[in-house]
Amino acid sequence: MKYTKALATTLILSTAIFATEANTTAANAQMAIKQEGVKYIKMLGKALQGEMKKHMQADKSGLEAVKFCSEKARELGKEINSKLPENVRVRRTSLKIRDPKNKPDETDIKVMQSYLEKMKEGKFNPKDIQVVEVNGTKRVYKPLVVGKACLKCHGSNISPEIAEVIKKNFPEDKAVGFKEGDLRGVVVAEIKQK
Repeated sequence: MKYTKALATTLILSTAIFATEANTTAANAQMAIKQEGVKYIKMLGKALQGEMKKHMQADKSGLEAVKFCSEKARELGKEINSKLPENVRVRRTSLKIRDPKNKPDETDIKVMQSYLEKMKEGKFNPKDIQVVEVNGTKRVYKPLVVGKACLKCHGSNISPEIAEVIKKNFPEDKAVGFKEGDLRGVVVAEIKQK
C-alpha cells in the first residue's frame, strides 16, 4: 500500500513538473514570436514616422505629410516588406480606413474591438501587444494611438487643402473624426510558421 501511494505521488509530481515545463516552453515560444513581430512592426513604424516627421517639420500645415502618405507610404511599406524574411509580412489597418488596400479582415476587427473595449473600461495600455494564430500564421498586433500631429489629417478640423489631397487620392476615406488618444488602428506583423 505504501509503495502504491509513493508511486502515485511520484506520478502526480512528475505530471505536474512536466505540465509546468510544457507551459514554460509554450510561454517562451509565445514571447519569442511577440518579440520577433515587434521587431518587424518597429521597422515599418520607424520608417513611416521618420518620413512623417521630416515632412511635418518641412511644412507645419501637414500638406507635405499628407502628400507623402498619399503617394509614397504604400511604396515604403512594400520596401520594408522586401527586406523581411520570406515568411513575414507587416502591414497597417484600421476600423476607419483611408486606403482601401488596408482593409481589415475579421481577425483584425476582433483585435481592434478588444482594444476599444479596454479603452472603454479604462484598462487600455498602448504597449499591449496581442498575438493571435490564424491558419498557421502568428499575427502580432500593436495598437496605433492618435497623437496631436495626426489630427491634421485624421481629426475633425482638417484644412481644405489637406481635405482636397485626401479626397483626390482616397475618395472613400473614412479615417477622419479622431480625437487625440483614440485608437487609430493597428500595425500587424504576420509570421508564417515554417
